Amino acid sequence: MEFKTLRNLENSFRQIRLYAIIFASLCIIIVGYAIWKAFSFAEDQRQKIYVLDNGKSLMVALSQDAATNRPVEAREHVRRFHELFFTLAPDKKAIESNMKRAFDLADKSAFNYYKDLSEKGYYNRIISGNIQQRIEVDSVKCNFDTYPYAVQTFARQYILRSSNLTERSLITSCYLVNSVRSDSNPQGFNIEKFSVLENKDLLVSDR
Repeated sequence: MEFKTLRNLENSFRQIRLYAIIFASLCIIIVGYAIWKAFSFAEDQRQKIYVLDNGKSLMVALSQDAATNRPVEAREHVRRFHELFFTLAPDKKAIESNMKRAFDLADKSAFNYYKDLSEKGYYNRIISGNIQQRIEVDSVKCNFDTYPYAVQTFARQYILRSSNLTERSLITSCYLVNSVRSDSNPQGFNIEKFSVLENKDLLVSDR
């Protein structure tokens, strides 16, 4: 009788120990799940920007990793510089306005190239000859493996005169360095060591 009682007590202790282990395991699983959900929620909240619209309504905008957009911003920066620098009208103020905006995106190397063309009378011939010049950028190749980022730009120049239209190839090289974002430089890059590698006539057609 006494032996049977001891066996019953031992079985009871085993059951209690088993239930305790199961209960503790469930508690650990629940706590772990709660911690994981809390971290996931916090991470989701960090991916949102709360914007106050005119001090009245609160809007939610998803934020993106800046590094993801950096290559796109780099190509747009270089493309914008070329459009400003090589788009010319037979108007001195228009040329100067474009150049001023282009210089905000580059260092002194761009100004030196402009100064060299100016001393050769290039812009005076644009004005006196009533010449229109525009550019179409074909591609911008950036190497983001090393810093500063090496860039090559491939484009077409179209020079419109009263008598003909000249199409020219344009290949340039430069380096990109990170800079401060501003109204005049929204992408936050600066062009260094700008140079023209090729600029030759491809086609001249009469008008």
